[in-house]
Amino acid sequence: MSRQVRVSFDVIAQQRQAADPGSSVWVKANAGSGKTHVLTERVLRLLLSGVRPEEILCLTYTKAAAAEMRRRVSARLAEWSLLDDRDLTAALRQMEDRAPTSALTARARTLFAHALETPGGLKINTIHAFCESVLHRFPLEELCHSTPAVAGGRLYIRTEKHLFSLGGDKAAARP
Repeated sequence: MSRQVRVSFDVIAQQRQAADPGSSVWVKANAGSGKTHVLTERVLRLLLSGVRPEEILCLTYTKAAAAEMRRRVSARLAEWSLLDDRDLTAALRQMEDRAPTSALTARARTLFAHALETPGGLKINTIHAFCESVLHRFPLEELCHSTPAVAGGRLYIRTEKHLFSLGGDKAAARP
């Protein structure tokens, strides 16, 4: 059973501002405060504004948050593709805080198919997974004699003389 939470108009205004694709933001807040909601809205608004799915990179800290964001974005896009005109217009009006144009409504209907057709899908991942993918694509060939590895939530690169820990409290660890 889910409970209803009342959100103040000030919080809604701040969330709407943070979800605005025209501004650059860093979202940091306590658990349960609406970060995933804000980032989901931001991804949806980016898609509505014409940004192609393959141009969006959304990074979160935990695997659970990334999975939940992917689920929410996909669910909303699927919903938009099936809503009747009146309900879709109301949903877009609530998110954008203004009446949507007919072009925006038409775009909203096609976004689910665009997202499904995007190679690799929407890029919503953890910071650690993104960093690891970059290291795998661009190895430090002169320094690395092995593949980067993740252990205990930290990314390690073995070099000739040292074992460097990236993303931990200590900058380097000696073997």
